Amino acid sequence: MHGMISQPPGVATNIATSRVVLLLLVVMTGIAPISLYILVPALPVLATNFGRDISIAQMTVSLYMVGIALSQLTMGPLSDRFGRRPVLLGGLALMVAASIACIFAQDLPQLIAARFFQALGGASGMVISRAIIRDIYERDRVASMISLVVAALMIGQMVSPLTGGLIETAFGWRAIFYAVTFGAVAVAIGIAIALPETRRDRAVGSGGFRSDVGSLIKSRAFIGYVMCQVLASQIIFTFAGGGPYIVVTQMGRTSAEYGAWFATTGFAYLVGNLLCVRFAPRHSLEKLIWFGLALQLCGSLLNLLWSFTGWNEAPGWLFGTQMIVMVGNAFVMANSAAGAISVRPEAAGTASGAMGFLQQGIGALMSQFGAYLGGHSATTLPLTSAVLAISLLCACMMIFVVPRRDVMVSEELIEQAEEEESGMM
Repeated sequence: MHGMISQPPGVATNIATSRVVLLLLVVMTGIAPISLYILVPALPVLATNFGRDISIAQMTVSLYMVGIALSQLTMGPLSDRFGRRPVLLGGLALMVAASIACIFAQDLPQLIAARFFQALGGASGMVISRAIIRDIYERDRVASMISLVVAALMIGQMVSPLTGGLIETAFGWRAIFYAVTFGAVAVAIGIAIALPETRRDRAVGSGGFRSDVGSLIKSRAFIGYVMCQVLASQIIFTFAGGGPYIVVTQMGRTSAEYGAWFATTGFAYLVGNLLCVRFAPRHSLEKLIWFGLALQLCGSLLNLLWSFTGWNEAPGWLFGTQMIVMVGNAFVMANSAAGAISVRPEAAGTASGAMGFLQQGIGALMSQFGAYLGGHSATTLPLTSAVLAISLLCACMMIFVVPRRDVMVSEELIEQAEEEESGMM
C-alpha cells in the first residue's frame, strides 16, 4: 500500500521521529546551495587573482547552477533504482573530490569545471531529501516536513555569503573550499552512520525508470502539482532578476540597500514556511495550496495597482507588497511539491528530480527575462505584470489540471485514484 514505507512499523516510527535524521535532511539539502552562495563574495578576488573579467568568474556560479539542474534530473531516478544511501554517498564523494580539485585549481577554467562537478554531486542531497521525506512520512505530513527543512536551510543560506566573505578576508579564497570539503565529508559520515535506507520495496513487475516516467507523465495530478510548484518558483526568479535594476537604476538606490530590501522577501518566505509547518498537520495540502494561491494573487494584484499609481517607485511599497506574495509562495511550493512526490511514492526520487530540473532550468531563463524587464523599462509595471501573470498561471494549474477532491485525501484514496486513472489511459 502506498501509505506505508518499506521498513517495519517500529523502525519507520523511529526514523520519522529521529532528530538526527531531521538534521541530516537539513544539511544534505543545504550543502549544495550553501556552497553556491558562500563563494559569491570572493568572485571579484577570483577575477583579479586569475587576471580574468568578472563575467568569466561569474561562470563559477552559472555553471554551478547548471550542475544542480542536471543533478536533479539524474540523481532522483538513480535513488529510486539503487537506493537513497548509495546514491547520496556517491554524490557526496564526487563533491568532496571536486572540492579538493577547487583547492588546487591553477586557473579559472579548472575552477569552473571543478565547481560544475561539485554541484553535480552535492545537489544529490537536494533531490533525495524530498524523496526520503516522502519515504518516511505520511502524505499529509510531507508538506510540513519539507517546509521545516526549507526554513532551516534558508537560515543557512542567509548567513553563507557573510561566512564566505569572512573566510576569504581572513584566509584567502582557497580556504572557502577547505570549509566546503570539510562540510561535505561531515555530511557523508553522518549519512553513513545515522541514515538507514528508506527506499520503498518495489512490487514485482512494477518496472523501472521508463515505467516510473510513463506513469508520472500520464497523471494529471502529477503534471498539475509539478507545474504549480515550478510556476510558483518562477515568481522568485523573475522578481530577483528584475529587482536590482529597478532599485539601483530606476530608484537610484545603492546595491547595499537593494540587498537589505531583498532580504525582506527571504524573511517573508521563511515565515511562510514556518506557518506551513504549523498548519499543515491540521489541513489538507489542497486547502493550503489554495490559501497560498490567494495570497500570491492578492499581493501580485496590489503591486500591479501600486505600479499604476506610482506608489511602488519607493522600495518600501514594492518589497512590502512582495512580502505578501512570498508568504503565499511558501505555502504553494511546499504543498504542491508534497502532492507531486505523493502521486507515485515508490518513484518519489524520479518525481522530485523532474520537478527540481524544471524549476532550475526554467528559472535560469526567467531570471534573464526579469532582468530584461527591469533593465529596459522606466517603471515597475512590466515586472509586476509578469509576476501577476505567473501567479494566474499557477492558479490555473490547480483549477484546470489537478483533479478535484471533495473529501479528505487518504493514502487508500490516492492508490484507488491512480488505479482508476491508469485503467482509463
